[in-house]
Amino acid sequence: MLSRKSKLLLWKIISLFSVVRGYNIPIIALAQYLSAIFILAPEKRALGVLLDLNLFIIVLASSLTIASGYIINNFYDSKKDFINRPNKSMLDRLVSQNTKLKVYFTLNFIAAFIAIFISWRAVLFFSVYIFLIWLYSHKIKKYPFIGNLMAALLAVMPFFCILLYFYYNLPLNEIENHVDDLAKIFSHASFLSLLILMREMIKDLENIKGDLANGYKTIPIVYGERTAKKIITFLLWLTVIPVYFLIDIFDVGYMDIYFYVSFIILIFFGMRLWKSETKKDFLLLHNVLKLLIVAGVFCIVLIDPSVLWHGRNLLLLSKF
Repeated sequence: MLSRKSKLLLWKIISLFSVVRGYNIPIIALAQYLSAIFILAPEKRALGVLLDLNLFIIVLASSLTIASGYIINNFYDSKKDFINRPNKSMLDRLVSQNTKLKVYFTLNFIAAFIAIFISWRAVLFFSVYIFLIWLYSHKIKKYPFIGNLMAALLAVMPFFCILLYFYYNLPLNEIENHVDDLAKIFSHASFLSLLILMREMIKDLENIKGDLANGYKTIPIVYGERTAKKIITFLLWLTVIPVYFLIDIFDVGYMDIYFYVSFIILIFFGMRLWKSETKKDFLLLHNVLKLLIVAGVFCIVLIDPSVLWHGRNLLLLSKF
């Protein structure tokens, strides 16, 4: 039997895990590795990518920065979350605000410090990333449009870091040889960004009660729920553009199955959106988008499974 003190410590660890959303971070790290293996560096064998120490440091620094971002977001949203997510909020409050700040600064320091082993550009990138997350959590997220756009930008920045790592030092003539790959990467990023942007706006509809009570000026509060639904529907139709390029223009292997299925799900998503009125309805839509995003991570393998055993060729890319 655990002692009372041990039980309290265990609950605080669980609380901190909830605050940093420890269940999300491994998925983001996996997405970075799969993107590197199948999209950004298919020339290299999967084992070579996995054993790349510099890439590991970048993924680790990204994970630490994202974890610290969840902490500072939780710190500023504690009052709002108490209304929107009372059960989770009670669990999160087992860790004091002071402890959260200490862990926040510690994680950021470690992320910036280990980035030194990559280059000064990596340190600059993560320093800017950390600042933008703080700015978003403290100020920007309270405002319509710009808050949603910045949330989507912050979500894709870890993948932009991986892109810089593999492509930054390539000479111009080498970059010209990778134009198709870069266009494919941009299309993937566009599709992901649109899903994330829709999810952020669904969250605004889902959390409208807490946002209103705490002075957040989200799109549903300032312009109304109907306007928010119109914008989400517009974003939904915009997904047709990257999906078209990824299926008909670029070679994404068997991953085209994922895009076909996703598009069918998004059609039903749009129909359900206009019938949704309650927090429960919007939570369901939120989870549908989250499922599509997570499924997209694992389906990256379908682009070309043979890359797991050997790259398309033996060229080694320059390092960031």
